[in-house]
Amino acid sequence: MKALVKTEAAPGLDLIDVPDPVVGPNDVLIKVLRTGICGTDLHINAWDDWAQRTVPVPLTIGHEFCGRIVELGSEVSDLKVGQLVSGEGHYVCGRCRACLAGKRHLCRAFKGIGYMVTGCYSELFVMPAGNIWVHKPGTDLDVAAIFDPFGNAVHTALQFPCLGEDVLVSGAGPIGIMAALVAQHAGARHVVVSDLSDERLALAQRLGLHDTVNPAHEPISGVFERFSMKEGFDIGLEMSGSGAALRDMIDNMTHGGRIALLGTPTGPSEIDVAKIIFNMLTLQGVTGRQIFETWYAMSVLLENGLDISGVITDRFHYTEYEQAFSTAATGHGGKVVMSWES
Repeated sequence: MKALVKTEAAPGLDLIDVPDPVVGPNDVLIKVLRTGICGTDLHINAWDDWAQRTVPVPLTIGHEFCGRIVELGSEVSDLKVGQLVSGEGHYVCGRCRACLAGKRHLCRAFKGIGYMVTGCYSELFVMPAGNIWVHKPGTDLDVAAIFDPFGNAVHTALQFPCLGEDVLVSGAGPIGIMAALVAQHAGARHVVVSDLSDERLALAQRLGLHDTVNPAHEPISGVFERFSMKEGFDIGLEMSGSGAALRDMIDNMTHGGRIALLGTPTGPSEIDVAKIIFNMLTLQGVTGRQIFETWYAMSVLLENGLDISGVITDRFHYTEYEQAFSTAATGHGGKVVMSWES
C-alpha cells in the first residue's frame, strides 16, 4: 500500500510502498478515505527542533482521518465492517492515576499516532477498537476527517459555560474559528475573534463570525463601545500561542474572567501575574480531547445544526501531498484535507 512517510532525519516526506498492516485480535482495519493536515504534520515535514526531538524515523505520519472499517479483529464484536469511523489518536496506558480515574486525555504515558507511533497517512490503517469513533450515517467525509482538531476546539470552547457571555477568541486559525463557532452556537452574547491576519479574519466572517478585530489596526478594547460592553470579556479562548495575544487578552478580561488556553507558544511567555491575582482571573490549560466525552459533544453539535465545513478551504489527492503541505504552510487559509480514494 501507499503511505506518506518520514523516511529520513531531514526536511521532506516520501510517498512510498509499505507493507499492509497486520490486524490484531482487538484491532480494526480501516480503508482511509480522507486525512487532514495539522500543524504537527507541518513541523514534521519541516523537521524543526521539536520534530527532531520527538519523531522516530522512519515513521508513517498523520493523525487526522476518517475511513471505513474493512476488517475486524477476532475479539471485536461491537463494530461492523462498512462503518464510517475516525479515531482518538492518543493511545493511553490505562494504568496511571489519570487513566484509572477516567481522565484518559491526561495520561502521562500516552503515545500519539503519526508522531510517536505509526500514523494514518496511508491507504490502510490499523487502530485498536477501543480508540474508534463511529460517525452518524451521512456525516460529510471531509468533516469526519477533522474530528481530531474539531475536538480540540470543542474541548477548549466548553471549558466554561458560554451562555450569555462575552467571549474573546485570539487566533483565527482553523481551530480558533471552530472554537468561536462552538461558543456562538452555545449561546454566547458576543463572540469576538482577533488575529493579525486579515485573510483569516475574512474567513471567520464568511463563516458567520462577524465580530472580528485585528490588534495591529485596532485595540481589543475598541470593540467595547461597539457592543455596549463596560467591564471586559467574561471568557477568553487563547488559540494562537502568542504571548502578546495572551497579555492582550488578560488586559481585556472582566474581573473574575476565565481563560482557556490551547495555543502552544514556541517559547516562554511573560505575563503580569499581579493582574491575574488582583482581577481574580482563572487560567485553564487545555490538551487533547476528553475520551470520549468530547467526541460525543462534537457529534451532538453537528446533529443540532453547527456547520464547520466552511473551515475546510483546500482539498487535494494524496498524490498531490507536496502542494497540499505547501498550501497548509502558508497559514493563509483554513484546513487542508487530502483524499485517499482512487
